[in-house]
Amino acid sequence: MPQTIDATVEAAIKPFADGLAAFIFYEIPIAGMQIPWIVLWLAVAATFFTVYLGFLNFRGFPLAVRILRGDYHDPNAPGEISHFRAVATAVSGTVGIGNIGGVAVAISIGGPGAAFWLVVAGLLSMSTKLVECTLGVKYRRHNSDGSVSGGPMYYLEHWLQVRNWPKVGKALGAFYAACLMVGCLGIGNMFQSNQAYVQFVSISGGQQSFFAERGWLFGIGIALAVGLVIIGGIRSIAGFAAKVVPAMAVLYIVSALVIITLSYSEIPQALGLIFSSAFTMESATGGAIGAMIVGFQRALFSNEAGIGSASIAHSAVQTHEPASEGMVSLLEPFIDTVVICTLSSLVIVVTAFPNGLMESGLEGIALTSAAFAHHVSWAPYPLAVAALLFAFSTAVSWSYYGLKACTYLFGEGMLVQNSFKFVFCAFLALGCMIQLESVLAFSDAMVFLIAVPNIIGLYLFAPEVKAEVQRYRRGIADGSIPRYEPTD
Repeated sequence: MPQTIDATVEAAIKPFADGLAAFIFYEIPIAGMQIPWIVLWLAVAATFFTVYLGFLNFRGFPLAVRILRGDYHDPNAPGEISHFRAVATAVSGTVGIGNIGGVAVAISIGGPGAAFWLVVAGLLSMSTKLVECTLGVKYRRHNSDGSVSGGPMYYLEHWLQVRNWPKVGKALGAFYAACLMVGCLGIGNMFQSNQAYVQFVSISGGQQSFFAERGWLFGIGIALAVGLVIIGGIRSIAGFAAKVVPAMAVLYIVSALVIITLSYSEIPQALGLIFSSAFTMESATGGAIGAMIVGFQRALFSNEAGIGSASIAHSAVQTHEPASEGMVSLLEPFIDTVVICTLSSLVIVVTAFPNGLMESGLEGIALTSAAFAHHVSWAPYPLAVAALLFAFSTAVSWSYYGLKACTYLFGEGMLVQNSFKFVFCAFLALGCMIQLESVLAFSDAMVFLIAVPNIIGLYLFAPEVKAEVQRYRRGIADGSIPRYEPTD
């Protein structure tokens, strides 16, 4: 019997995906546990920047909110989009299917304690995000057509260029851009469309659904929809994100709060289970260290702090002050991980654990959907809408990240840009034809790979970023940086 298209594509990609994942997620023994070196790499960086910047992730939160609402937005400053739209675009790139299904996987593997460490990692990640987004704006380039290009490839190149190593700088920037361009086809593309397809089939009849054996058809549909948004560039993407991100966040947050409230009697016990599991050294899931590893891995995968991708969207902001965008970027991991992922965690712990759903054999988004349906039979439908919006918005934002990586490598010409957009949309359709295992392996490995050169650059630029942020905060305090009436 001939293989299906899905099986053929899976067979072709699986060896490459598995080999790359084996390298990126190679585990090293620490304190009796096996820890992926890349997770340790990101976690150490997040902790370092939190301490080095004097816990600015907490102290700077009020100022970040004021910047977000437009208090210091100069409409005449260079750039293409407002602070709010830059954050909305970046958040749409991080808030994806992983916030729903990935959290369920983390708790299944690491136990309830993973939810606690997920929040800790989210708070620490805010500092990493501040550093990379400040640099993204400071070393961006303004193109002749008025557009802006920025991101790790530019600030990595700059650091070496000013030290008389221009070729090495260009090579490092090109390495980052090449990895990002390929990686964006996984985490922000195939993974999102694959999980959106799975959820859509689930609510439209399961195996009896018209789309059950027609992943290609669903993929073409989502590819065309994404193409209509991204054809207009960052202004179109940011305008879309500014409308959709608040709507989808509210939809999911309200839905999750309703389910948690319906399980109100389980909340005290659930919170106790989360905290006790986070610090208990003996358990079937590896105890506190196992929960910490899984929690950190999920948080860092979710908010992408250390990868540098979000700085590409932030680079397009209208501002004279790079640190202003660094400050406002603090809100991204908070929204993505501390708020949305925590709510997903609570839904699982207060519903799935006490009602036996953890032993049902369900995984990922299917487990989260079952937890929603436990109290309200039709709850999976708004969850499905939220999941589709998450997937769609993530793909839209990541198309821009990949595009800027492509133009760094091949120039800003329209042929280059349109060719990349076509390939990106084609991979969205492809994602609906590939089994979950290879999609996860491919996307995880590629997106974490680019964190290696980025984190090195962040360490090298750390003193410069610290001075930039201190100067900006002094300017706010003494009034030398003017305040404007919010306009967005």
